[in-house]
Amino acid sequence: MNRLLWAMVFLSAPMLAAAQMNALPALPHLLVKGQGTRTVVPDRFTVSLDLQVTDLDTDAARRKVQASAAQVIEAFKRNQVIEDSLQASSLSVSPDYDWRDNKREFKGSQVRRKVLGTFSRLEDTQAFLAQIKASPELQIASLEPGYSAEAGLRGQLKREAGEQTRHTAEQLAKAYGTRIRGLYSISDVAPDFAYGVQAGTWPSGPVAAMEPRPADTYLPPAPAAPPLQAESLAAGTLTFTENVYAIFLIAP
Repeated sequence: MNRLLWAMVFLSAPMLAAAQMNALPALPHLLVKGQGTRTVVPDRFTVSLDLQVTDLDTDAARRKVQASAAQVIEAFKRNQVIEDSLQASSLSVSPDYDWRDNKREFKGSQVRRKVLGTFSRLEDTQAFLAQIKASPELQIASLEPGYSAEAGLRGQLKREAGEQTRHTAEQLAKAYGTRIRGLYSISDVAPDFAYGVQAGTWPSGPVAAMEPRPADTYLPPAPAAPPLQAESLAAGTLTFTENVYAIFLIAP
């Protein structure tokens, strides 16, 4: 019986530890947030394409998809795709149906494949896209910008956010005539405590209260969005943000 009780205690220890990570100390403390942010110009551009053909002749559909995949892969290579980034999924086959007169009709076998690759220059990405003729059987699924040094940058931002929490806590303690006794806990996951602060609700600047709008207030319609330009691909910027939340014990 004693062995069983000890086993239950050991098994429950991880759950108790996890609960304590999201608990406030029963001593005077300060809860502060630090944030590290950096805006960079992307140096990676990942393009993903979906290839799909539906045909009653499954083998014919397979040959069409394979031929399209070969052409797309060649276009990737011709425009200096990063070699290790080039990926092509396996073929997938499934039945395809259409609805006519409230009846489901079999259209044939749909053969699908996805091809994606990453470029290190915007000019190469633009040249590649100019050579791709979209159709119901070949579609550009996504174009995602990225940053090659993202992992290192995020680590640096976490360190900056951690340093900011200590500086903020020291300033707050000084303003109220007390001092920091030590660090109680630190995490990159926002706490969810009794005083209503949850992930995503920490204000990043001044907060202004808004008066409720009367029910009969007329709001003019929003202006229509401008038409898309023929060339909309631009490098732009990427913003990376890391948050750190720390609890410091203070002198009573």
